[in-house]
Amino acid sequence: MGEVFINRHPLVQHKITRLRDRTTGTNEFRKLVEEIGMLMGYEALSDLATENIDVETPLEITPSPVIAGRKLAIVPILRAGLGMVSGILALVPTAKVGHIGLYRDPETHDPVEYYCKLPTPIEERTIVVTDPMLATGGSACGALNLIKQHGGRKIKFMCIIAAPEGLERLKKEHPDVQIYVGHLDRQLNESAYILPGLGDAGDRIFGTK
Repeated sequence: MGEVFINRHPLVQHKITRLRDRTTGTNEFRKLVEEIGMLMGYEALSDLATENIDVETPLEITPSPVIAGRKLAIVPILRAGLGMVSGILALVPTAKVGHIGLYRDPETHDPVEYYCKLPTPIEERTIVVTDPMLATGGSACGALNLIKQHGGRKIKFMCIIAAPEGLERLKKEHPDVQIYVGHLDRQLNESAYILPGLGDAGDRIFGTK
């Protein structure tokens, strides 16, 4: 594990361009985040384990694959990570959903935890952590630390936009986690926002300032 997957699919890149546009309204922005979550989830979940069960077709009984064992856990980092959940749930409706609440201290830019609720038994599940923006990597690393403290082992992290600084930190601190990135942007600015980025994803998903 520990691989980084940068998405090159034209549909994902087209939708990210629409996200970047400052004139894209809340409703369209929310739908685009959901759609990108689904498209990226399709790729990220390609290694889910399966097992065969017997299915009776109109013509005969045949062995056919289903997802094996404990199923998926989706864990969004609040708030913005919520926007990607429905897209992944469309692929795996039986997935359980946890929540991790972190906010970035405006002075230190370090993550501060305020909520953590994970599906059990978390150690038996494939876990997909979602957050549209990977900036400094502080929130992502904080969330992954929490999940591991609760026993999570097989973890994937999915973001739409990443800064090189955050990606390098995440790779260094969690080399066992697969990382899925929609687009790798240029850099962080002095306020730790991604450039060129798309602004504050949470505000744009939920229509707040």
